[in-house]
Amino acid sequence: MSDVILNSITRTYNKGEITAVNDVSFSVEKGELFGLIGPDGAGKTSVFRILTTLLLPDSGTASVNGFDVVKDYRAIRKQVGYMPGKFSLYQDLTVEENLTFFATVFNTTIKENYELIRDIYVQLEPFKTRRAGKLSGGMKQKLALCCALIHRPTVLFLDEPTTGVDTVSRKEFWEMLKRLKKQGITILVSTPYMDEAMLCERIALIQNGKILTIDTPEKIVAQYPGKLYAVKSDNMSRLLHDIREFDGISSCNSFGEYHHIGFRDDNEGEHKKLLNYLNLKNHQNIEFEITTPTVEDCFINLMH
Repeated sequence: MSDVILNSITRTYNKGEITAVNDVSFSVEKGELFGLIGPDGAGKTSVFRILTTLLLPDSGTASVNGFDVVKDYRAIRKQVGYMPGKFSLYQDLTVEENLTFFATVFNTTIKENYELIRDIYVQLEPFKTRRAGKLSGGMKQKLALCCALIHRPTVLFLDEPTTGVDTVSRKEFWEMLKRLKKQGITILVSTPYMDEAMLCERIALIQNGKILTIDTPEKIVAQYPGKLYAVKSDNMSRLLHDIREFDGISSCNSFGEYHHIGFRDDNEGEHKKLLNYLNLKNHQNIEFEITTPTVEDCFINLMH
């Protein structure tokens, strides 16, 4: 059974001049960890605001737990948890005061639902008398998640929860999400980080308000057309320029310490031509090998 359903949702701004969400349709099953993956400005936040009843769609329909996002907004607000991208808790209140406030809003108490947030809150307890505005980025993130969970929601919306957070805190956060999923909570996460896509059960790749594809990360990677190669040399900036000037290349993009490239006509002859071309361009210590595509490679390919 689907906890979240979108049918041809469209949302524009500036009297129709900007289309933020363009005919988006997808569903999320009960208990699923679903990722909405795309860069800044792709439409992720607008989708989440529509689903959490903070924004009205221009057209299309959407439902959460069987409730319509327009007609049944009061019912939805009681059942979902929402963690916006920007830290939006009361900065002058302490950790404990923020959590108590949100529990009171939903007619519950910290004690009543403590079991749900215990694994997260134990890390915050040493700082429970500290004002929220004085917390580190990782601790703010944990507090915001506790406040979104304190009323025991059935569906949890997390809008770019790890943006601007250090690597260790990002890893801890995803471990927390795995534990929450085991408690039967349906989780929707939006993120611009392509590596986090692999941590979701299914993902939707979104760009310019349109869904490019929806599937498991593994199946999306398996659908990458053709072979992908990794190339590096002593001068990576010049290497990128020179490879893009080579006639036989269909794609070339920077990826960590390598450039990932694809050939129009993938054969041994073309590989040798490229290496000879790079040698003539005086590139030193050239490395050239086949590589496994990532979600980011698939996203770039779908964009083109």
